[in-house]
Amino acid sequence: MPTISHDLDELEELIIKQGMTLVRRRGYGVEIIGSEEDKRHSISLLAINHLDDSDLFGQFKNLTVSNPITAQLLDMIGKENFKRLEHALWELNDEWPHTLSESNYTRLLIKLSVALTRIENNCYVTASEYRHSDEIIPLLRSLLDALNLQLPIEEKTYLSQLLNSEAFLDNGLLIHHEDMKAIEGVRLLIRYVEDQLNMSLMEDRSLEEGLIQHIKPAFQRIKDGIAIRNPMLVPIKKDYAILFSIVQSAVQQVYPLLQVPDEEIGYIVMHFGASLERLKPFPRKIRAVLVCTSGIGSSKLLAVKIANVLPQIDLIGHYSWYEATRLPPSRYDLIISTVDLPLEPDRYIKLSPLLTPEETNKLRSYIEGTTLKKAAPSLSANEDTAGQSPLDRLLQLQLYSGIVLQLLDGFHVHDLTLLPDQDRLDHQLPSMLSLIGKPYIDANREKIADQLLARELQGSLVIPDTELALLHTRSEWIKEPLLALYRYDRSLQLGEDEDAQAKHLLMMLGPLKLDSYSLELLSEISAMLLLPDLLTLLAHDDAASIKLFISKKLEQYIKTKLDWRE
Repeated sequence: MPTISHDLDELEELIIKQGMTLVRRRGYGVEIIGSEEDKRHSISLLAINHLDDSDLFGQFKNLTVSNPITAQLLDMIGKENFKRLEHALWELNDEWPHTLSESNYTRLLIKLSVALTRIENNCYVTASEYRHSDEIIPLLRSLLDALNLQLPIEEKTYLSQLLNSEAFLDNGLLIHHEDMKAIEGVRLLIRYVEDQLNMSLMEDRSLEEGLIQHIKPAFQRIKDGIAIRNPMLVPIKKDYAILFSIVQSAVQQVYPLLQVPDEEIGYIVMHFGASLERLKPFPRKIRAVLVCTSGIGSSKLLAVKIANVLPQIDLIGHYSWYEATRLPPSRYDLIISTVDLPLEPDRYIKLSPLLTPEETNKLRSYIEGTTLKKAAPSLSANEDTAGQSPLDRLLQLQLYSGIVLQLLDGFHVHDLTLLPDQDRLDHQLPSMLSLIGKPYIDANREKIADQLLARELQGSLVIPDTELALLHTRSEWIKEPLLALYRYDRSLQLGEDEDAQAKHLLMMLGPLKLDSYSLELLSEISAMLLLPDLLTLLAHDDAASIKLFISKKLEQYIKTKLDWRE
């Protein structure tokens, strides 16, 4: 009883923050009371924080869930609904406004699956607790048709708004760079550890992404005073003593105002330890093709796991077993398959979609003992090391360069003076949009301004320790990607938060339906805002100097992306 009471005391604050009430009465029991929407949100958070891809996409055929808590959580989100939704959403991918990242896609699946499972259990949102509306987005209509579901209007409203907020995000452009402060902290952390170990870790993108996803919620729990437990702390300190000391010093330097306990340091050490294992080099890059017939969920899971545990493997494509067996041997070093193939044993390795630690070791051993002992495949005159023809690369180069030229050609710097009582963002946005000089923007100036203000209300995008803010949105009234810089003579108030102020504002606009190449380049420009050299240029230099810097960085990015050689 004392143990349970203590655990409930710890949980109560979290439950209150999620808009619900914890009822504890002798002779009655324990109950969580709240709106149906809050309950769904809470279950989704539990699943997002405590289930991994192997729980969600795995457990194929005769594999069962051994952890009873995991099994109960999978029942709460509806594992069968999850699989049906994943298949239906994938079939509808042409109706999506853009490609979601792996984590966003999984989060959306979890939230939709929780909603459908609660509906099956006769737990509905009602008109009194959720805004009634007849506005049902086309993507939901297609999804309900694919699942053959009929729902009350309140549930359609709930699911429409859920899809709008998750699948369509906020119509912003920073798909992979939503929290600049978190990214900056993680990169400083990695650089500190790099310097101490005298080796490069930044090339392991999985390390950066994993730390961003882990540190942000973990540090928030520390700020909220929630205790962190780490049952692996003793073996971590023993096996990674030097790395533990380095990471502890790095965290103290990068986050000096936060008292981070050893338990949390241990978790961060595990991220770095996994990266060091992944970066054990092969003598050369291994080009692999993936064959997976268990559905898109398992294929996606296996590809992500391979990229995480062995980034030296370059997955050049997903193929059916029929296509893979007919690929020219010069196109690849290795075939990774989840099924038996009619090929020689030295041409492919069979793994399960879950890629257990044992199978990871098996894959590494196979590469070292079989693949690398063969001569690297000789390339034909029409192929390069990424399996693309020179013509394919030139066409991609043309696409990338055309977007860069269009974007930078329209880029202008506007030096402006703030009039008295006009120092708020909402006062300035209409005139800022007018300076872009596009008739279609002038015709919809107020609507676009409202979208920019709505995005700002979700959280200020002032770059840490600077006077620069990034304003961005995607809109049906914008016809092309646009970039503009506004520099004021004094600070502009961006929102209700008094600290949300900036003298320099970089505006990034794009159409609602934006091709992946444009979105990729705009996201790369947003990531550049962490570079001190660019921040200095944006604050003081002319448009030509800024264009030159951005163009050089984008040229370098495109060369790396296309594996271009001098």
